[in-house]
Parts: sequence; structure tokens; C-alpha cells
Amino acid sequence: MSGSNAWSRSREKIRLFPELFAQCAGESATYGKCVAATTTGRQELRKDMCVKEFEALKTCFTAAAKKKAK
Repeated sequence: MSGSNAWSRSREKIRLFPELFAQCAGESATYGKCVAATTTGRQELRKDMCVKEFEALKTCFTAAAKKKAK
């Protein structure tokens, strides 16, 4: 396996990230609002506090990536 090929594939995926992420703006905003709401004041974000919102964002992002791959 060539290191440069692995780097090229990774770089291409990184370049697609903004385009794919833009397709999930609603899910991203919902997740961000959850994180912001659960970390007001001195509260720290704890694991699984916004798991439902994160899973929706992850599902959207995965679907967008699959569409782009076709």
C-alpha cells in the first residue's frame, strides 16, 4: 500500500466535508442547540446528553456521503 495513495484518498474525503456537511444544516443546528443548551453556565457536556441529535446528524452525513459516492 502506497502512503501517497492513502493520503490522496484522505485529502479528497476532507475536501468533500463542507459540501456534505452543508446538506445536513438542519441536523447540525439542532445538535448545536442541544450542546449549547446542555452546557450553559459551568456545566460540562457529558456523554450521551445529545445522543439523539448526534445520531440524526451522523445518519444525515452518512446518507449525504453515500449519495456523493454514486
